[in-house]
Amino acid sequence: MSEYTEHTDSGASVGRTEKRFFTFAEPPDVLGVESGRTIGPVSVAYETFGTLNADRSNAILLCHALTGDSHAAGYYTREDLKPGWWDIMVGPGKGIDTDRFFVVCSNVIGGCMGTTGPSSLNPATGRPYGLDFPVVTVADMVRVQKALLEHLGVTRLHCVIGGSVGGMQVLEWAVRYPDMVRSAIPLATTTKHSALAIAFNEVARQAIMADPLWNGGDYYGGQAPAHGLSVARMIGHITYLSDQAMRTKFDRRLQDRSDISFNFEADFQVESYLRYQGQKFVDRFDANSFLYLTKAADYYNLEQQHGAGSLVQAFSRAKASFLVVSFTSDWLYPTYQSKAMVKAMKKNSLDVSFCEIAADWGHDAFLLPNPALTRLIRGFLDRVGQDRED
Repeated sequence: MSEYTEHTDSGASVGRTEKRFFTFAEPPDVLGVESGRTIGPVSVAYETFGTLNADRSNAILLCHALTGDSHAAGYYTREDLKPGWWDIMVGPGKGIDTDRFFVVCSNVIGGCMGTTGPSSLNPATGRPYGLDFPVVTVADMVRVQKALLEHLGVTRLHCVIGGSVGGMQVLEWAVRYPDMVRSAIPLATTTKHSALAIAFNEVARQAIMADPLWNGGDYYGGQAPAHGLSVARMIGHITYLSDQAMRTKFDRRLQDRSDISFNFEADFQVESYLRYQGQKFVDRFDANSFLYLTKAADYYNLEQQHGAGSLVQAFSRAKASFLVVSFTSDWLYPTYQSKAMVKAMKKNSLDVSFCEIAADWGHDAFLLPNPALTRLIRGFLDRVGQDRED
């Protein structure tokens, strides 16, 4: 174990990790995307945890949520203030046990954490792509992930796991590459965005595009549209929480004052919190990437793209065993959407387990410590492994 490894009651940290890069689609063999355009070369930022076994049968692909990245677990340096985004789940002895599994997580195409996106240099111009970057889809993200796995020598996945937009990628994997996916765990996700989800994303995009510094997406080399991106994040963050979470965490408590100010300062704790979250996001994310990734999420429609409008038909392509998980307080992707996909899976006689977990913290519950979720994932991965051995 490395000097960074720490033990907890629920397992050990993977310790120090390293972001790596894989580049493919070098011209003239460029990548064609669903919008009809091409792009190349494409660089993919990724991290791996654990060791691929001799018969290459223990690989797990993690798919991150909307603004996540490849850094799912561990630390880059001793000075890191926090570990990867799912460190509570990924590591030796944890729900996704890296003593047993080889775990891969990559940043999606269109992102800004090392994988080619609108902030990357366009080789044709020597300048950042900006809005010259092609619109990408969840299917494009999955196709790039497949190219990475082939590069790593992985031809069969023990499981694909992801929540939210990562869950959309999980579903796409299961129906696009059914012979490659042994099992799948879509968490807090949906087969298509509701009008409500699209509406929130559109308001967030408009906040960015209304910022004068956005400049039609051509702001690289100058000031970024920080205010617009901050407001966009504030809007998104509201959808990740719940009424119960808001009441418990903030209620109407004032922030650093004994009475209201009668001006437009942040009187309430919730106002201060949202402003803080917005500013913190500006420091790590690209505004154009936010536009592209929310649009990809809005465009996703599994039943239309794979089933001609029928969810049952779409899942007729799948062969994986499924564990579908929803959360009681998730109003962004409510449980009825998970139940709809489970019903369609069962109509295809697929091996599917479903659990709605009681949680007060809204859509983000899948990212927070939850012993029930850890037990579910560990038990499911064990069962799939035993089925394979039998």
